[in-house]
Amino acid sequence: MSTEKTKATFKKINATDKMKVIMEQHFRELDEAAKTKSRKIAWCTSVGPAELLRAAGFLVFFPENHGAMLGSTRMATDLIPLANAIGYSPDICSYLTADIGSYLKGASPISKAYPGVSGPPRPDVLVYNTNQCRDVHDWFNFYGREFNVPVIGVQTHRGVGDIAKSHIDSISSQIKALVPALEEIAGKKLDYDELKRVVGLSRQCTDLWKEVLEIASNKPSPLTFFDGTIQMGPAVVLRGEQRAVDYYKELLAELKQRVKDGVAAIDGEKFRIYWEGMPIWGKLRELSTQFAELSTCVLASTYCSSWVFPALDPDDPFDSMARAYIELFIVRDEYYKERYFENQINKYKIDGVIFHDAKTCPNNSNNRYGMPERLNKKYDMPMLVIHGDLNDLRCYSEEQARTNIEAFIEQLAEKKGK
Repeated sequence: MSTEKTKATFKKINATDKMKVIMEQHFRELDEAAKTKSRKIAWCTSVGPAELLRAAGFLVFFPENHGAMLGSTRMATDLIPLANAIGYSPDICSYLTADIGSYLKGASPISKAYPGVSGPPRPDVLVYNTNQCRDVHDWFNFYGREFNVPVIGVQTHRGVGDIAKSHIDSISSQIKALVPALEEIAGKKLDYDELKRVVGLSRQCTDLWKEVLEIASNKPSPLTFFDGTIQMGPAVVLRGEQRAVDYYKELLAELKQRVKDGVAAIDGEKFRIYWEGMPIWGKLRELSTQFAELSTCVLASTYCSSWVFPALDPDDPFDSMARAYIELFIVRDEYYKERYFENQINKYKIDGVIFHDAKTCPNNSNNRYGMPERLNKKYDMPMLVIHGDLNDLRCYSEEQARTNIEAFIEQLAEKKGK
């Protein structure tokens, strides 16, 4: 089977224009509230208790989203050394170091993208959940000291196999324990009916986002992993809001029409790839172009599925939030992860898997304990490990990655040609 290069063409997802509007609204609302003190602002980790914060009356800002923006705009590599210079190791999360560097320099992609917006809004409280990693606690503690505001949160179990009632009770009780502090900062009591409403909207958002991702199981796939890294924006920063639900209904309708019309994200799709690990934010365009030239569709990932929370239940908000946050892939043990990959390989009809070993993100680098070798042995399927980082491009060799990807696709072609 030929692996000759073709011209890369990219099909616009029309719904993206609406996404740009609602994302700008989000950042401008935060900026206005910070400047006028009209609303309290909470910073929240990406899979923290955002539903609780919205129900308590806070506008919510997500620093990890800002970290991804720093990576995709390639500002991160120049800003990370500023954080290193004040004692934050180059080996820890490069979202953290890029974000702190951005703060120290007073430079943000938010203000560049949205003229008049100052950048990240000053918080009234910082609320974390360590389910993604322990670094978020130290990250928020930096800003707690800088702004002299409370840092509160949830410490999550790690290496979880089967989820037990004790796990749920532990996380649920920690979320409930946040309520008095949030009420004091917000200056009002938590409205439990509002909490149920917000959790219900988050559930609708997550169900729609899951449908968006799973539509890639069609042959040919109507979207790519690289599309997903853009389209996930509302699921991350607007879950719990009606506008996120409305957006994903529109996006899903467009993608279903693509399937009906036989429109492929990658013309002449020959190979179907699963991307495991963090995006290399500053190189998404180059990578998407290379794969398109090789008629290869990278169409599914663990990363984009990190904001799928089927456990959310508006009738049981605290326990269901606890279960949703601890069911997260990154929290689970190797046995669970291996079964998860097997399910994804079968669901998306995968030809090969690429593992990104991100230097500063060990929790999202699942190649380090023999997983690729075990999957290769079970499926006789080619696996490739790319060494890089989510934000620090000094850790990534583009030339080496390009060469390895080309060799990987050649391997897929030889296997399919048998």
